[in-house]
Amino acid sequence: MPTVTKSRIESIDVLRGLVMVIMALDHVRDFFHITAFTADPLDPVATTAGQYFTRWVTHLCAPVFIFLSGVSIYLQHQRKTNRELGVFLLKRGGWFILAEWTIVAFGWTFLPPFVLMPFMVIWAIGISMVLLGLMILADFSYKSILSIGFVVVLGHNLLNIPESAPGFSPGFLWDLLHTGVFKPYTLPWGSTILIAYPFLAWTGLMCLGYAFGIFYSGRFSVAKRQRILVSMGVGLILFFVLLRTWNWYGDPAHWAEQRNVFRSFLSFLNVTKYPPSLLYMSITMGLSLLLLAFMERFKNRFTGWMVVYGRTAFFYYLLHIYLIHILAAIYFFARGGEMSRALDSLPQLPFMFVIPGQGMSLEWVYVVWLFVVISLYPLCKWYDQYKSRHREKWWLQYI
Repeated sequence: MPTVTKSRIESIDVLRGLVMVIMALDHVRDFFHITAFTADPLDPVATTAGQYFTRWVTHLCAPVFIFLSGVSIYLQHQRKTNRELGVFLLKRGGWFILAEWTIVAFGWTFLPPFVLMPFMVIWAIGISMVLLGLMILADFSYKSILSIGFVVVLGHNLLNIPESAPGFSPGFLWDLLHTGVFKPYTLPWGSTILIAYPFLAWTGLMCLGYAFGIFYSGRFSVAKRQRILVSMGVGLILFFVLLRTWNWYGDPAHWAEQRNVFRSFLSFLNVTKYPPSLLYMSITMGLSLLLLAFMERFKNRFTGWMVVYGRTAFFYYLLHIYLIHILAAIYFFARGGEMSRALDSLPQLPFMFVIPGQGMSLEWVYVVWLFVVISLYPLCKWYDQYKSRHREKWWLQYI
């Protein structure tokens, strides 16, 4: 067992907080931008630079959060037995899945409970925690978990081969594992399951995050860890460039030359998130490891703000969804919208008070985003302080 790290690694909280703040930008865009549901911001042919990079930068959020969850699990393993940690992960993962289908689903849709049961990022985190917890309970070694992570992340795009065959028809379990891309399933009693995050690749990434946690143990000095972070970050970006250039493996959507160099570059960067391709994870994690190394060198007011969001990530996640949706409802009625009109897009678009083709310019999306992030800071800071003062309360581990 490596030397126990007793204090929190602040750079991890800073990066987690930063991606939580960036994540809110994408969700504000979903609810407010005029073309959010009528045009693809990542389409290299028709998009603008502002729309493209506003969407692309949010690619960092899910992989960073899931990867750092794995790192945090490794650090917890330094002070917990296999049974203690495994049971905790089963409980926390199960709670995340339940929260996705209830609290989170209502925040996104404002529909009655269990009308829509989404399988989105909180589900992906939850099921990955459950599976990693089972590995730990089964006494899987560090090397075994590392190997599973590598095999899944490097090899899951091989499943694109049978999936691309003529006549291939995935069932529910296959969609849940790898192919489901906002695919609905209607249950016998009328509820709808919406699969957005097939879990296989995300679980592999969490396993790699767990293995990566060793670099934050007492075995590695800060200087040595930073050298490793930079080397791995640069290596992943070079790996992405080489593999993407060949258009051979790692992403089901190939890039193509466009009418000019800039739009060809946009096509080159346009990697697949659903499910996360090898190239998607390579470029996002390469950039993220460089950010992680950079943030460990600095401590200032900005990093202090990000730490607060990072330490209260799930609390912030829940609050920001509800706040954004409430603001969208206010905006809808302020523009003269009627309740009957709000229901027109259901169930095709289960975002109450969002009408495709109506909304704000991108500049105003940024204004709303800043308002959301800044207004939630006092609540997150209060909750962070509350958790620090009441560590004995078991339920705080779940929010």
